[in-house]
Amino acid sequence: MLSRSTSAQPLTGIALNLCALMVLVSMAGVVKAVSEHVPTGQAVFSRAFFSLPFILGWIALQGPLMDGLRTERPRLHLLRGIVGSITLGMNFLALSLLPLPEVTTIGFAAPVLTLVFAAVFLGERVRLFRWTAVALGLAGVMIVVWPRLSVSGDVDELARLGALMALGAAICAALVKIIVRRMVATETTPAIVFWFAVTASLLSLMTLPFGWVIPSGKIMALLVLTGALGGVGQLMMTASYRFADASALAPFWYAQLFFASFIGYFFFGEVPTGPMIAGAVLVIASGLLILWRESQLGKETQERLPLS
Repeated sequence: MLSRSTSAQPLTGIALNLCALMVLVSMAGVVKAVSEHVPTGQAVFSRAFFSLPFILGWIALQGPLMDGLRTERPRLHLLRGIVGSITLGMNFLALSLLPLPEVTTIGFAAPVLTLVFAAVFLGERVRLFRWTAVALGLAGVMIVVWPRLSVSGDVDELARLGALMALGAAICAALVKIIVRRMVATETTPAIVFWFAVTASLLSLMTLPFGWVIPSGKIMALLVLTGALGGVGQLMMTASYRFADASALAPFWYAQLFFASFIGYFFFGEVPTGPMIAGAVLVIASGLLILWRESQLGKETQERLPLS
């Protein structure tokens, strides 16, 4: 049976979550390394296609394979696949144009924007405190990207494009979260993960006429590694929620910045700038404030429930 375990082992969940984040940031580093050799569409294809064996193996280990692939909302899977593929494409392009820690920091806007989209598209009630936290987070993102968007003549046009792509990826990632919130009512996690990989593979394959290359053996190995790291990281992230609540894992999301800064410095010679650090502090503070408020609202709800 493809059921979710309810074991309360928070330390195991946190360890899996941190490992997943490290693996996914490492995948971003590999994508950055191959970006000079292959076009973005080919990199997206590799990330999606070469993750499929790991995803299928994971589903098969949990129960009958067809149970994990069954879906009641194919149109939502298609929509999630389209928006998710756009997210990957813009993020991968941003990685080729900007330092890894900077792309990671801008990506922290996604959880903040999710709150905005939840209010707009799902009708969720957002009070003043959380709107203030959203404003704080968006201010942090603007501090990071503003030097890239300045109209002064000494701004690197490619860096400007990278900042816009990173922002676009954060917006699309937030939309994906909203779509998935609707999907989880009827769709299993294995089905969501698998059909995204299939859809992203097919959509990115359509970019083949626009300049795919025959990679060298070394670059091909890195492309396969991209898919392997992406698949394993995604599965580890999913597994972490079997052992710990989302509220316990959410603060560790920002460990990505540490991993990204380490990889960026030692492998690409990237040193975080003052605006990036200042913006990151605001964005992380915003996310933690939202998380704290969500936990407080959850406690208030529990206290209002009658005892059984």
